[in-house]
Amino acid sequence: MRWWDIDAVFVLEKELFPDDAWSRGMFWSELAHARGPLATRRYVVAMDGDRLVGYAGLAASGDLADVQTIAVARDHWGSGLGARLLTDLLQAATAFECAEVMLEVRVDNTRAQKLYERFGFEPIGFRRGYYQPGNVDALVMRRTDPSTSVSGVQGTEIHG
Repeated sequence: MRWWDIDAVFVLEKELFPDDAWSRGMFWSELAHARGPLATRRYVVAMDGDRLVGYAGLAASGDLADVQTIAVARDHWGSGLGARLLTDLLQAATAFECAEVMLEVRVDNTRAQKLYERFGFEPIGFRRGYYQPGNVDALVMRRTDPSTSVSGVQGTEIHG
């Protein structure tokens, strides 16, 4: 993801997460840590032609990585794009030399939970009222050993 992707990312963010969408400033802040020799973030976008159809981000600190966000346009649900984005983030966690990867997912987002379980994430707890303003709980999940194999997705291009 680059600065020129933020407007398209923000449109998809508002569409998919209307109640608890990140602001443009939050994306700018994350990208400020995604480049250079001291980078601690990995943010990518998925393109279908010249249309942005997904994005994902990871933060690393020491030997721990945290999936910050994964989003896929509704018309690409079930295409494997979410899995491809997650694969990219897990590869980044390995490159950052992280021993484990954490994430939070809405308790009512069973589609995402199933994806994370397929990738070896296990539930370890809850964060009550994590998603605001809706006061929705988050399921906390963890995966040890983030290394994983890559599987391609036809028709999409993922780039940082």
